[in-house]
Amino acid sequence: MGNARAIAAKFDWSKYKTFVDVGAAQGCVPVQLATVHKHLTGFGFDLPAVKPVFEEYVAANRLTDRVKFIAGDFFKQDLPHADVIVMGHIMHDWDLPAKKMLLKKAYNAVPIGGAVIVYDAMIDNDRRENAFGLMMSLNMLIETTGGFDYTCADGTGWMQETGFRQIHTEPLAGRTRCWSASSRISRIQSAPCRINSAATSGRKTM
Repeated sequence: MGNARAIAAKFDWSKYKTFVDVGAAQGCVPVQLATVHKHLTGFGFDLPAVKPVFEEYVAANRLTDRVKFIAGDFFKQDLPHADVIVMGHIMHDWDLPAKKMLLKKAYNAVPIGGAVIVYDAMIDNDRRENAFGLMMSLNMLIETTGGFDYTCADGTGWMQETGFRQIHTEPLAGRTRCWSASSRISRIQSAPCRINSAATSGRKTM
């Protein structure tokens, strides 16, 4: 819940109307975003088996008119289109080619001026402070066939390689160290990536 609340509060949703939460599970993020931002319409994208749990949670929060479920598999099909794509604790499950594939699908799913938000237990760039992120990465290597956690700098590089610009990263909530919001724009702009510390004022460079 902490991550969902932080995303609802820290990201400027005023210029967007729709979003898709990839790997939405029960629907915590879509419900929180729609609750806080009354102008938003959202979708949870996940495997078909998740649908009953998702819809029950949405109904319990009286948001069935603005939050819907879309069944799918991001390995087998394109992501649903929306102004903003959210991927939380998704990318660390997979190897590097899959990570880049997910970012490319997210890039293709948002319009010019759209954004992608990615959050994980990202490792600090010097790999010296976030022991939880390092241990989580080791855990991914043990439990998956190629998953691993990564630094904010790694994520920024992959986003730039995909075509995103105006990338912004900052601490989120609890042990989720950073989130990244990347705008898709009609032309490449020369803008440095700013990595904000936990003491950030909350102003964005996007």
